Amino acid sequence: NIENTEKLQYSGERLYKFTVTAYDCGKKRAFDDAEVEIQVKPTCKPSWQGWNKRIEYTPGTGSLALFPNIHLETCDEPLWNIQATVELQTNHVAKGCDRDNYSEKSLRKLCGAATGEVDLLPVPSPTANWTARLSVHYSQDSSLIYWFNGSQATQVPMGSGTGALEGLSDHFTLSLWMKHGVTPSKGKREEETVICSTMQSEDGYSHYSLAVHGCRIAFLYWPLLESARPVKFLWKLEQVCDDEWHHYALNLEFPTVTLYVDGVSYDPALIHDNGLIHPPRRESSLMIGACWAEEKNKDKMKGNENATDVGQGDPLPLHHYFHGYLAGFTARPGSLESREVIECLYACREGLDYSDFDSLGKGMKVHVNPSQSLLTLEGDDVETFNHAIQHVAYMNSLRFATPGVRPLKLTTSVKCFSEESCVSIPDVEGYVVVLQPDAPQILLSGNSHFARPASDFEGPEGVPLFPDLQISCSISHQVEAKKDESWHGTVADTRMSDEIVHNLDGCEISLVGEDLDPEREYLLLDGASLRQRGLELINTSAYLSVTGVESIAVYEEILRQVAYCTRHGAALYERKFRLSCTEMNGRYSSNEFTVEVNVLHNMNRAAHPNHIMSSQQFMHRGHHLPPELSGHSLVNVHRNSSMYPLMGLILLPMVPSAATIIIVVCVGFLALMVILGVLRIHSLHRRGDGQECTGEASGSQGGGRANESEMFWDDSALTIIVNPMESYQSCQEQAAEAAESKAREAAEEEEDSSDSESPDSPSSDATDDQRIVSNRDVPCRY
Repeated sequence: NIENTEKLQYSGERLYKFTVTAYDCGKKRAFDDAEVEIQVKPTCKPSWQGWNKRIEYTPGTGSLALFPNIHLETCDEPLWNIQATVELQTNHVAKGCDRDNYSEKSLRKLCGAATGEVDLLPVPSPTANWTARLSVHYSQDSSLIYWFNGSQATQVPMGSGTGALEGLSDHFTLSLWMKHGVTPSKGKREEETVICSTMQSEDGYSHYSLAVHGCRIAFLYWPLLESARPVKFLWKLEQVCDDEWHHYALNLEFPTVTLYVDGVSYDPALIHDNGLIHPPRRESSLMIGACWAEEKNKDKMKGNENATDVGQGDPLPLHHYFHGYLAGFTARPGSLESREVIECLYACREGLDYSDFDSLGKGMKVHVNPSQSLLTLEGDDVETFNHAIQHVAYMNSLRFATPGVRPLKLTTSVKCFSEESCVSIPDVEGYVVVLQPDAPQILLSGNSHFARPASDFEGPEGVPLFPDLQISCSISHQVEAKKDESWHGTVADTRMSDEIVHNLDGCEISLVGEDLDPEREYLLLDGASLRQRGLELINTSAYLSVTGVESIAVYEEILRQVAYCTRHGAALYERKFRLSCTEMNGRYSSNEFTVEVNVLHNMNRAAHPNHIMSSQQFMHRGHHLPPELSGHSLVNVHRNSSMYPLMGLILLPMVPSAATIIIVVCVGFLALMVILGVLRIHSLHRRGDGQECTGEASGSQGGGRANESEMFWDDSALTIIVNPMESYQSCQEQAAEAAESKAREAAEEEEDSSDSESPDSPSSDATDDQRIVSNRDVPCRY
């Protein structure tokens, strides 16, 4: 009984050596000693080895192996069966998993469904207001979810134009998303109605209802209230009460009814001929979230003295309220939805995948559930099993996957040859982190300003707003730059932009400023061509929107056809329009592309605004258009404005502002002052020259008179400056008066000189007369 005194640890001494010697009863020692070695091995725990708890996934990279280096440690325990289950939890993502981020109607188009479906729970609008009072939630995929709290319902009005009230007969499909759990207060006793409808046909009234009862779902169909008996189809499914999102599609082709849950078809478990059910009231009605009481309840109400009579048109007494979430509720009257379309509507774009079936070992089995959230492996050889589980992958086919965490769990069960010593494998728990994808950049470009004559806008086709529109979609992503040996500096990471082919799901044209005046202007787009492509058009005075999934090329073609039109004689001069587009149900948006439109009006028109008339004051009255240009209009104001600045067409919005007027007046006043200054200097210079000439002439004339007292006055150098604005006749009259005055003065001087005693001294009167003559005897300049 030899024992160690301390526990042997693998982290301490790993090898112990000692010898054992034997002695007999006579104390005689054995010839040889025995050598003993003890090796300390690590503690063996059967488990999975070589796995990472955190796994990062980059959107757009395809499949990613979850356990590339994992292997099973069995501690040399022989096994004859191994079964492992990999579970991916995606219930918290949107409606159960990552799907295309499009509206239900757009998704139906992508799946190839035929047109004609009716949206029973549409987005609240003026034309569909029966959902306005319901509680609304938005999922991660931007889809609209309605919450029914067990005490509210909505009735689709008869005049809604849905067509579901009249079109549903014995051939139709109901499709919806539902999240329902058993309410503790209600338990499993009370039935909850999802939809209840009574409709009138040529033969009479028919009735149907879809309801949940605990974990059962029931469909009641009454072909004809007057004669036929009602039939009730029942299914018992765990999906009805697990409080998770599931997709339901019910095809009715009476007497055959097929229910699809998450793309898997189920035949009814029970079919009841409920002949004892009282018929509902014979009045067309469609209710979602509850149903009205039967005729027997109405009879009880009549028997009550305090109750009022419920007749035709009275409010319906409701019961069997639904408690849960509904989304994407549509009806397709007159035809059935194909299995392929139903599977496409539900299909998840993320899940578990096995990528190496070709090298799957002998005896291995792989099974994946329809939602791809559960993958099961089964085998009998450990090495083959390790190779198989290393090829289990996570796959997300969405280019713009929903980011977030997806919990992951690996559960393993083994069977050993010895039941007593069989090992147990602990579970492995980790998570997949879907990284944020690179957002697409939608770019709208084109001509942002143009001008056209008013006659073009008044035409039947108007003027296109975006004739050269270009739409592009690209993704910018980080790229590691390759090392360049010739460059000795630091090479940083760069971003590259890759253009991709993608779809748009809506574009909207709004106005910058006031809304359109329908009496004077409107936007024009052919709605028939849009309906042929499966697109919807909303054209109001505030905006124009086109919705529906289509390629970028189709949206370019459609938007280039949008035209702006004005009524004849409308005094409109300038408008600004803003265009923006979205994709993936509004998850990503484009830039806002603004276009400015100028309307050119002819000045010869009878009616002009006051501010346009005031702008004409800047034109000189003497300027007129040449006859060959009158009546013509400018096609391009930027091209022709410099060539013909004073033509009969002006750009009405370009009216001179107050600042422009002040600048023009100041410049004109400054030019006038400069001209006046130049004239003033020139006048002073001429006056100085005249005074010098006058002084010299006076000196010479004084000397001459001293020598020759009989000499006549020499006025040949004198000139007369007159106002140049006077007429030619006025100049002639002044010249004649000057000549007569000279002759008269000459005669008087002769008389004075003959009577004078001193001829060398002219009198002061003669001097004054000479000064007067010199001021008047001036030749006239023309």
